[in-house]
Amino acid sequence: MAPDPWLSLYDTTSQLAQEIAEKIRERHRHERNGESAAKLNVIIRSSLQNLGEKINQLKELLLRAVSTHQITQLEGDRRQNLVDDLLTRQKQLQASYRNEGPEPDVIRSSLMTGGVKRGVTNPWLLEESEETRGLGFDDLRQQQRRIIEEQDAGLDALSSIISRQKQMGREIGNELDEQNEIIDDLTNLVENTDDKLRNQTRHVKMVDKKSTSCGMLVVIVLLLIAIAVVAVWPKH
Repeated sequence: MAPDPWLSLYDTTSQLAQEIAEKIRERHRHERNGESAAKLNVIIRSSLQNLGEKINQLKELLLRAVSTHQITQLEGDRRQNLVDDLLTRQKQLQASYRNEGPEPDVIRSSLMTGGVKRGVTNPWLLEESEETRGLGFDDLRQQQRRIIEEQDAGLDALSSIISRQKQMGREIGNELDEQNEIIDDLTNLVENTDDKLRNQTRHVKMVDKKSTSCGMLVVIVLLLIAIAVVAVWPKH
């Protein structure tokens, strides 16, 4: 299995920080002995700049790995602690280079032995969690892969649920469309029936009116006939 690029870069950066500490210690020895340290100063300045660039690369790679779920959140936190410690060491080296901090050999001794300087706990000693304690790099990779697979399985299940809900929503929408069409048909039918009822009502009223007029005419005719008969009927 290929080594993790981030861990390889971290090892290189840590080694560079150690080399800078050695160079600063050598420069201080030259200064105490009255020897020229100009060449060492140039090397140290360049190395400190290189150290800052590598730390920035570590931060960018870590951010990308966490955002794309290449590593677990637990591993991301652990690596962030490593970056923070590198930043602390960078500041210590810069201060020592400017003769504003402890000697590099004192810093190195504290880092190697886990000692305490002036009551400050060595920030390079990391307290590993119980879940990863004792695990090698391959074991950590397998653990990360297993966690990522579990997360992927959970995302697949969630995606399946969302797909089913989407399908149900689509079916409900189709059903509502069909119900709206039925309601529209019923509305048209009711309107047509109402028009027919109004027409029939008008027709009945017209027929009734005509029937009344005919009945009155018949009565008048019968009265006239009766009057005529009475007029011509012989009187005894």
